Amino acid sequence: MDLKLFGEVFVTLLVITDPPGMMPIFLALTGPLPARERNRAAWQAVALALGVIVIFAVAGQTLLAYLHVSLPALQAAGGLLLVLVALELLTGKADDPSQQTTSNIALVPLGTPLLAGPGAIVATMLFVQRAGGFTDYLAIALAIVAVMVTVWVVLRFSGGIVKILRPGGIEVLTRIAGLLLAAIAVQLIADAVAAFVKHFLTQG
Repeated sequence: MDLKLFGEVFVTLLVITDPPGMMPIFLALTGPLPARERNRAAWQAVALALGVIVIFAVAGQTLLAYLHVSLPALQAAGGLLLVLVALELLTGKADDPSQQTTSNIALVPLGTPLLAGPGAIVATMLFVQRAGGFTDYLAIALAIVAVMVTVWVVLRFSGGIVKILRPGGIEVLTRIAGLLLAAIAVQLIADAVAAFVKHFLTQG
């Protein structure tokens, strides 16, 4: 197995998924939930993210070409989705546990587009394109699994922070997470617009 490729994929995806940065958003979305539901949301989000990344690694180019969807369009869609979630966090709508279920939180926005977002998808697709044989594919696959396990460990044991922060701290954290999420969403959309403009200028 190519350990250099393994390390490159692992570090790249770890930086993109950003487990420490994910923690405040995860706690903001799952803070009102019981510990058992919060833990279930963690593994559901990681499982979905792993599934999405694997699907795009195997058939990403074919799928996007068949749907006539470009990578910037996928990026812009992820940004718009995150804007909606950020608004819920900033306005306090996400604070009411009766308005949300664990599976919904785990799938959107945690699983995708936060963990399995445009950045992780594009990076994985590029690594797969560069792969030259079975050992390279094995290194990429193991690196993806290792990153997802790392993310799960961080999210799984973030529950201790909830006990320290208490409801008041969670509310403050929720607003901060909403602001950070809004910034991430705007950056995604801005990058997508820049890619579209560059494409049209190149075509012209």
